[in-house]
Amino acid sequence: MRAVVMNAYGSPDVLHEAEVPDAPAPGPGQVRIRIEAAAVNPVDNQVRSGSKGDEITLPLPMTLGWDLSGRIESTGPGVERFAVGDPVIGLSAQPATGLGTWAELVTLHESLLAPAPRSISLRDAAALPLASLSVHQPFQRLRLPAGASVLVTGAVGALGGYALQLAAHRGWRPSALVREQDVDLAEELGAHEVHTTVAGAARAGGYDAVFETAGIPDAIKAVRDGGSLVTVVPTVVPPAERGITPQVSYVDQDGAALEELAALVDRGILTVRVARAHPFARAAEAVAGFEAGGVRGKVLLVPSATPDGAAG
Repeated sequence: MRAVVMNAYGSPDVLHEAEVPDAPAPGPGQVRIRIEAAAVNPVDNQVRSGSKGDEITLPLPMTLGWDLSGRIESTGPGVERFAVGDPVIGLSAQPATGLGTWAELVTLHESLLAPAPRSISLRDAAALPLASLSVHQPFQRLRLPAGASVLVTGAVGALGGYALQLAAHRGWRPSALVREQDVDLAEELGAHEVHTTVAGAARAGGYDAVFETAGIPDAIKAVRDGGSLVTVVPTVVPPAERGITPQVSYVDQDGAALEELAALVDRGILTVRVARAHPFARAAEAVAGFEAGGVRGKVLLVPSATPDGAAG
């Protein structure tokens, strides 16, 4: 099968398409998926550059990728949730599975998968798993009452956009901290208030919680005394103050939760945004563009000879 492979750590140029052994036949409870698309995420850049070498120590050559969408190609003994041909989405956390998804095939346990949303293309569904779970899981732990005010930093990014929408779905009042050029998009995604500086957010102040996706530790200034701050950026956690103890959230694999999130897509509550898709042969270019920043929506890799082009 074809896959995106890295033989060394370094810049995006270490990524290249190569022929590798097929994914193994599925064992008990496992399925083999033919990949439709896989997303590029910050964790992939961290692993590729070597900055996560102490946490993810898979042998080289390595195939990156956590998100996937595709169809079930074969099933192992005891599989109950899926049949051959079913469209699915899933999350393969590399430290746990040792498997990357930037490949034509991958074999995973069925518990890591969910039926793909029906209202969007199977390709675009690859943009959902990691980002939406990274919001859904900490939001479950926050346990805020209806009407609670939540400030989302980086609110037009992949995680931030889902955070605005999921906060509203939970009955909270979401606000956004974004760059000036992103104000209109933040409002489209459901922000009640939009700030372009930490000082402005702090003056509005008194937020019950901040969901921090952009690496802005000063955002804690916008939290009320005794409120909550949850960050997905473990390298820049602010110190505790005023009864606020910041929490770092890491994503877990969870097929059941993914099924709930896919249903929210089909109900029109979550909008999946894809910026562009690239074939495996252009993986280095795709990853370099993603790493440069400023991308509105997910960047996807597809195992095809030509790119699928931009999407909404």
